[in-house]
This record gives sequence, C-alpha cells and structure tokens, in this order.
Amino acid sequence: MSGPLQNRVRPDGTLDADGARGLFTGNRGIVHNPDTKRLAGRRWTTPAWICCALRYRDQHRDVWGRNGPDGGTGWTELFFLDEITALAAGHRPCHACRREAARRFGALFHAAHGTASTPQIDRILHGERQLSSKQERQALSAIDLPDLPEGTMVEADGRFHALRGRRALPWSHSGYGGAETFGDLGRHALRLVTPKSILPVLRAGYSPHWHRSAEV
Repeated sequence: MSGPLQNRVRPDGTLDADGARGLFTGNRGIVHNPDTKRLAGRRWTTPAWICCALRYRDQHRDVWGRNGPDGGTGWTELFFLDEITALAAGHRPCHACRREAARRFGALFHAAHGTASTPQIDRILHGERQLSSKQERQALSAIDLPDLPEGTMVEADGRFHALRGRRALPWSHSGYGGAETFGDLGRHALRLVTPKSILPVLRAGYSPHWHRSAEV
C-alpha cells in the first residue's frame, strides 16, 4: 500500500490517513490486515484502549505488519498528535511503557469514580465510547467552557479544539493553530469530546503531555 496508513487518531476516535508525525502511539487491539495494510473492519477488538510511548526498550516493529508471536498479526499501531488527543479519543496511559503516567492517571480516576482496578477503568471508558458512537455528544454552551478543566477537547461546528489557558486551540494532525477565545468558540454549536469520566481526572491534577504547538 502506498501513501500513509489509516492510523492517525482524531479526537473523536476515528482514524485518518495522514502523513503527520505524532508524539504517542497506542492500540485498541488488532484492527488491520497485515497483508494489505488496511483496516480489517472492526475499529476495536478489546475494551482496553491505551496510549503508549513511541519508543520502548529498543523494540522495533513493522507498522501494520506481522509483529505477533510466530508471525501473527500483533496489535495495530495507532498514532496520536499528543496525549490530549489520546485522552479525548478514550485511550488511557499504558502500564508497560508509561508506568508512572498510568499510576497517576489510575489513582486520580479511582479517587473520582471509586473504581478499584484498571479493567474497571476500561469498562467505564468503553461504555462511554459506545454511548457516544450511538448518539450525539453532550451539548455545551459558552458558559460551560470556563468550568471545563484544561486539556478538555470540544467540537465547535465540526472542528476540534483543546482548552488551555482559558483559550481554545484548533486541532489538526500536524498541531494546534492560533488560540481562539471562549467567546469566539461560543458562537458555534459546541459538543464535549473528551469522555466525561476523564474530566475529574484532569481537574484533580493529571497533566497530559501537550504537543509543542500548544504553547499559549
């Protein structure tokens, strides 16, 4: 297959073919055909959607190739602009390659929701992803924006924006555009993109990794 693979993740979890490089990889199970290097139908095969470091223990993989045991398919590599994007899409930090981030995220998630295990986090997030795929996302108004934690992703008239420093940063696979005010954003129909269960985690102090273009 020529050209970029359809493995760049949008904040709403859908996948694009785009040549931009992201800061994180991750997976949601096996969703590709290693022979054609195309999506195989389902967009997930496990409720554990994770966000991983690009490099881990000098491991090397053939992206969308056969990386499993005995030449099996192995998990499907997906790529995110940054951790803000991954969280918005419903991916949590990986316990193997991002151990400290996963511990911090898990502790704050447990405190907010009374969960006791990572599988419980996965079930909560998976339920929210399934719900958002079946009906419209939560509607917002301009007066809601100041109360949302930094790192929240919203959709405004079909465009994604990340909230930072009481500004809204327009998202793309290549990075963030110039900051807009909440007043500017409020002129459009607004929807919440980041899963609601992640909002108290951000509010409690979890600090996701931003793309360098997000400096405001």
